[in-house]
Amino acid sequence: MSNALKEYLSLSQTRVEKALEDRLPSEIVLPQKLHSAMRYSVLNGGKRMRPMLTYCTGKALGIPLSALDGPACAVEFIHVYSLIHDDLPAMDDDDLRRGKPTCHVAFDEATAILAGDALQALAFEVLAKDPTITATAEGRLKMIMALTRASGSQGMVGGQAIDLQSVGTQLNLPELENMHIHKTGALIRASVNLASLAKADVEEEVATKLDQYAKCIGLSFQVKDDILDEESDTATLGKTQGKDKDNNKPTYPALLGLAGAKQKAQELHEKAIESLSGFGEEADLLRDLSLYIIQRSH
Repeated sequence: MSNALKEYLSLSQTRVEKALEDRLPSEIVLPQKLHSAMRYSVLNGGKRMRPMLTYCTGKALGIPLSALDGPACAVEFIHVYSLIHDDLPAMDDDDLRRGKPTCHVAFDEATAILAGDALQALAFEVLAKDPTITATAEGRLKMIMALTRASGSQGMVGGQAIDLQSVGTQLNLPELENMHIHKTGALIRASVNLASLAKADVEEEVATKLDQYAKCIGLSFQVKDDILDEESDTATLGKTQGKDKDNNKPTYPALLGLAGAKQKAQELHEKAIESLSGFGEEADLLRDLSLYIIQRSH
């Protein structure tokens, strides 16, 4: 990771942690157990990759960080809600997330379901009324629509449905990519697109290039996750290592081999960089972030 990216991510992470805490209901407010579960799941660490993408895209577009706190929190609330539900016994049945007991283990299944539901609702409430968002009413509506599409049956939830239906089956490469374009990639693309929509005068060509960049890194992020699930360990990952393999889920290493999966990640990184042609040094953080995604260790 470059020093510039490391410094910016540290600054942004500190910022988004405070922004998330400020927007979460207090655990002393009724219903206390539900609010405690929401805060436990959101504030228990994590890479904050999606908020970082929102901030880095904003920097490339000259948008102040203060105008991006709301969108950054909204996309992270959706992400955490998805993690809570993915970990449930009816889904991936995992006991560990970010190195700590999953929400349904720390609390109970019913509370975990409700915490996820509440975080999903909170994400859209933030986009609708957060006072730090400087977009017009039309801009807010476009942001809500973008996050809605990324979250629903044509996005993340649809991808999870395909994933569950694919257990024990052999997918080809286009089918695997389609699954992850929805399951992982849609929300990563939304992280970038929300930043584009936060500024009224972003040209369509610029927004399209940024969306293409996000599509590439959304896939490379999943490819790298699959590689780490093969090569890393539970302590480093903060979640159960080898879970996908044990559950007989289709992965890039299973389809392409480890060497082939690594080559795929490199190709996606190169396409992401190509998508930023025409941008100057203002997009260097996005370039560095793409490289970091395929080189990370957890």
